[in-house]
Amino acid sequence: MAVTNLNRYWGIVTILLVAIIIIGGIAVWAKYSPNQPVEISVPQSQEWQGEIYIDGAVTHPGFYSLLAEDSIETLIQIAGGATSNTDLSKLKLYVSEAGVEQESQKIDINRAEAWLLEALPGIGETKARAIIAYREQYGSFHNINQIVKVTGIGATTYEQIKDLITVAD
Repeated sequence: MAVTNLNRYWGIVTILLVAIIIIGGIAVWAKYSPNQPVEISVPQSQEWQGEIYIDGAVTHPGFYSLLAEDSIETLIQIAGGATSNTDLSKLKLYVSEAGVEQESQKIDINRAEAWLLEALPGIGETKARAIIAYREQYGSFHNINQIVKVTGIGATTYEQIKDLITVAD
């Protein structure tokens, strides 16, 4: 008799568990509606803006403006392109800490193209072409003071740009 009562007890428990599973399944199925649209939300990308220092095997290393949509290829092109011995499979990105003062970029007047020279204060298209013509006629500048020998560049212009230019050997 004890076995019969135990069998009955397990039978009732089994029936209750099956009933709970069936009722739970019906409740879940009732809430599911395949006609409801699926809402997908994509978080907005962070707008990056500022400056980036590009150095290494590029033609004109220095600080350049950085926008969120800039690619690595775009940034390398802005820096004058990669040099012939560049290994683009090994790039390094350094993020400086907030509040760290960065050294200003200097333009090498012996190598800079006209568009880069035009970025200097007081140097427009005409003076940039004059600097390049001077380089072609007399060779490289040996120090930054020699830029006053270029036609159209006097002491006033030199004072404006002296902290922004350099000459490389």
